[in-house]
Amino acid sequence: MRIGILTGGGDVPGLNPCIKSVVNRAVDAGHEVVGIRRGWGGLLLVDRDDPATIDRYILPLDNAAVRTIDRTGGTILHTSRTNPSKVKPGAVPDFLKDPEHPEAEAADSTPRDFTPHVLKNLEHLKIDRLIPIGGDDTLSYGERLHREGFPVVAIPKTMDNDVYGTDYCIGFSTAVTRSVQFIHQLRTSAGSHERIAVIELFGRNSGETSLISSYLAGVDRALISEVPFDPERLAALVMKDKKTNPSNYAMVTVSEGAHMVGGMVVEYGETDAYGHRKLGGIGDITGEALKKLTGENIITQKIAYLMRSGAPDALDLMVGTNYAHLAVDLIVSGSSGRMVALRDGSYTHVAMSMVTSGLKRVDVDELYDAQNYRPKVRHVLGKPMFLY
Repeated sequence: MRIGILTGGGDVPGLNPCIKSVVNRAVDAGHEVVGIRRGWGGLLLVDRDDPATIDRYILPLDNAAVRTIDRTGGTILHTSRTNPSKVKPGAVPDFLKDPEHPEAEAADSTPRDFTPHVLKNLEHLKIDRLIPIGGDDTLSYGERLHREGFPVVAIPKTMDNDVYGTDYCIGFSTAVTRSVQFIHQLRTSAGSHERIAVIELFGRNSGETSLISSYLAGVDRALISEVPFDPERLAALVMKDKKTNPSNYAMVTVSEGAHMVGGMVVEYGETDAYGHRKLGGIGDITGEALKKLTGENIITQKIAYLMRSGAPDALDLMVGTNYAHLAVDLIVSGSSGRMVALRDGSYTHVAMSMVTSGLKRVDVDELYDAQNYRPKVRHVLGKPMFLY
């Protein structure tokens, strides 16, 4: 078989080890692997009449090509947030535009579905099976290809750990590890200047990165996407924290998808191919509100891309490698439409349709004190390793 592999959405530590393990496992079993560059964008941008585009977006992979990539973060295949089923007019490649009706096409703002083009490209490239590695957006299009009859086995990754159907996604452990490290490092400045520190972390719809990072780092208060917060209540709590701290400082983490009571999530820019706008800024807004309400000096810090940069920790190395082995085993056995997963502490696989069948969010009743804005783990027995 010829197996294609791609990475979509945001990069996370653990992608390269996963790619390497897919290649080594498949090649050792007698199969061929090609990497598709720039996620689903690579399959959109391949022009069957232009061999140069194939050279640009299709990368043959063997043991030698991936020998050392597991030592670094990111993805050697590059990535994008392309959705071939919803391509905005301005993003349509020139060779796919209608030469007979350019004016009508330019005036039409309706996104176009190029899935038939993607399927023809897969056939032209002689790719027999596909392994997409991504979050719920990337994998939702993989599930679309499965429904169209193309064999797909998916691998979940996202630093937010919010893909429905699995307890764990590649990248989450390293993101939390980085966050805890930076939070502790920031204590030196917060303590030296006796200030309140507000640390903004990635996390769109799920506040797990803020919750778990604050839980492990012993942060005073944690604001999460699932629970709107009252700035006056927060100010009173944080001032209490500061006064009871011998070093006279306090720390707050906030998910980028969090918002105040009666307020809105801070978004900006145009929507992407999956309907999302960029997030960021709630940390600054929270800091300004705390400064106004308390009169204290504030440190605001976005950890942002530092959370997802650099080499993976041991857990993401382990999970990325084992997800790869399981995915190749499923493909070799003839399975399709499956997503590899961790459930109840064991490696398994579920239907890809699960990705779009629900939402994975923090269990506020079990893990969070919504009145005091901090983690509160009521029961550990029977919980997944990351409580989520």
